[in-house]
Amino acid sequence: MKKSKQTRIIIFFSLFILGLFIFTSCGKKEVRFTFAYLTDIHVQPELHADEGFLQAVNEVNELKPDFVLTGGDLVMDAMAQKYERACMLYDMYKSISGKLEMPVYNTIGNHENFGVSKRNGADPSHPEFGKKMYQKRIGECYYSFDHKGWHFMALDSIGLPPDTSYVGLVGEDQMEWILQDLQSVAQETPIVISTHIPLVTAYPLFSGNPVGDELNSLVVNNAHEVLELFKEHNLRLVLQGHLHIIEDVSIGGIRFITAGAVCADWWEGPRDGMEEGFVLVSIKGDTIEWEYIDFGWDPTQFEQEEDGDNPKPSEKK
Repeated sequence: MKKSKQTRIIIFFSLFILGLFIFTSCGKKEVRFTFAYLTDIHVQPELHADEGFLQAVNEVNELKPDFVLTGGDLVMDAMAQKYERACMLYDMYKSISGKLEMPVYNTIGNHENFGVSKRNGADPSHPEFGKKMYQKRIGECYYSFDHKGWHFMALDSIGLPPDTSYVGLVGEDQMEWILQDLQSVAQETPIVISTHIPLVTAYPLFSGNPVGDELNSLVVNNAHEVLELFKEHNLRLVLQGHLHIIEDVSIGGIRFITAGAVCADWWEGPRDGMEEGFVLVSIKGDTIEWEYIDFGWDPTQFEQEEDGDNPKPSEKK
């Protein structure tokens, strides 16, 4: 009789533990969300780029992602144009992007830096010179935010040395900020980075333009040092722009996706066969999936007319 009672107790507790496990498992929902990554928009009044960007915005609104993350080169461009032109471009970007029906997190690109091209002739003492225009009109050059258990970091990959317009570089102050930001992030928390200039890319070799040891504008020159800061953390995805190509490189457990361009070949048609578009990222539990969304822009629908009254866009890099 005593043995039977002990057996019943064991069975009871076994069933209790099993029920608790089932309840906990069923109650724990898998994290799922989507976000759109729009890079290299290069909005301008020429080439109907404002209409093209608006069409992309409408497509994003139809897809209803949780939020939008941009990858830089929002305008075309503040580097080489006069102050009035640069202001107009920023206003155009803010007006059109303001039609997005979800939160928007921006990343700075090289074309957002006012007056840094030697062709501009802007006075470096101007109150909005360089990154100050972006900071005044868009926001911080680097920052982080969290969404459904994932940590996102928008980085500033634009170095502004005095002897050239820009290079790919993450500055010392930002490196220190990254370290401080990561102190509040658990090691297991998945991290996503947005950077305009790529940290890792195979495209320079593929295109016959290999990157040497000299400072250059195609890649982040201190990318190795940047990635070392994340070696004790769960960096899962790096989203990149600048090159206007689509690329998915996986190394060391990290995916580096170069996400094409909203403007493709600077609003003049496809770039190496790639249409105007953006990347839609889907997070499903621990899995990252993505697709390139062609939003259907057709530049041939317009007659190309020369407008001598408007300044031409600066160099495409």
